Amino acid sequence: RALHPPRASVRGEAPDHLSIERVVKRFGGFTALDGVTLSAARGEVLTLLGPSGCGKTTLLRVIAGFLQPDAGAVAVGGRSLAGVPPNARNLGMVFQNYALFPHLSVAENVAYGLRARGVPSGEVARRVAAALARVRLSGLADRFPDALSGGQKQRVGLARAMVIEPELLLMDEPLSNLDAKLRIEMRQEIRLMQRELGITTVYVTHDQEEALAISDRIAVMDRGRILQVGSPREIYEQPAHAFVADFIGGCNWLEGTVAEGVLSLAAGPHIPCPGPSQQARLALRWEDLRLATEADPPERCIAARVAMTSYLGHRTRCRLSAVQGGADLHADLPSHDGLPEEGSIVRFAFDPARARVFGADGARLR
Repeated sequence: RALHPPRASVRGEAPDHLSIERVVKRFGGFTALDGVTLSAARGEVLTLLGPSGCGKTTLLRVIAGFLQPDAGAVAVGGRSLAGVPPNARNLGMVFQNYALFPHLSVAENVAYGLRARGVPSGEVARRVAAALARVRLSGLADRFPDALSGGQKQRVGLARAMVIEPELLLMDEPLSNLDAKLRIEMRQEIRLMQRELGITTVYVTHDQEEALAISDRIAVMDRGRILQVGSPREIYEQPAHAFVADFIGGCNWLEGTVAEGVLSLAAGPHIPCPGPSQQARLALRWEDLRLATEADPPERCIAARVAMTSYLGHRTRCRLSAVQGGADLHADLPSHDGLPEEGSIVRFAFDPARARVFGADGARLR
């Protein structure tokens, strides 16, 4: 059951372009998808985000028709895909391992789907040329895949998927084989091309930053279920579940107890928290801890020993150990500020409005 149900459509009252209703997929005694309900509006990028084994690639393969669900339904453009084979679904796919034909040139790889659909030769040539121009590979049309870099191979994969003008574009970890700098460049290019063409896209990744950068909405998955669906800002700033808060971005966790409307933390601070008495955990983003000033009240401060500092350019990451309770913490501080020395004990402050509180079952309390 989704803790934060998917919205029906993010573009006014138009019906969803992709609709997934209560999909279940089992492999023997293992449930890979446990009643997944999800939707995507026409032209949006919906990212499936989660750790390995959470079900995101299984869901993508069900949409593509490579796997048949044990229960539930998938529809695209209002048309049910039940019983429709993969080659009749008009879907474009971009794979992690490029999946290019080594014996075909770049142009021939891009043209493959068009020829399989019986598109006339003149139209094939025109559309292939336009697709290669779009991914900036016009000068490499006659090369073969073994003469291309990883980034160029992925561009060929993109061109091949987009040239057929698919109803839906499916992307399975498309950038995971590229180095860090090229991944950043390619995700920007993918986003620009997707916006230009307006193709509804389902994007699978385990990379949090990639998901935040490329998505209109993100569906966070764990153990075959959708835990939350929302915009990148909603997912990051308003996580509905402890798993979501922990999986996306750096997060400090502080143990405490709720009693009489107050959360008291083992590390010292206490903040208002309505609800019944119970054990709870407070989540603070690394960037939400800052050096305290004399104006900061003690109940909003944590005394911590600075175990290590790491210079990361515009910010410096401090690894900390809370004096009271001993919790391991991190703080991302602006590098241009006066920074604490390693081994020193320093007070760190936080804004209670930026804190998120979760119960023992992971549900959001505050």
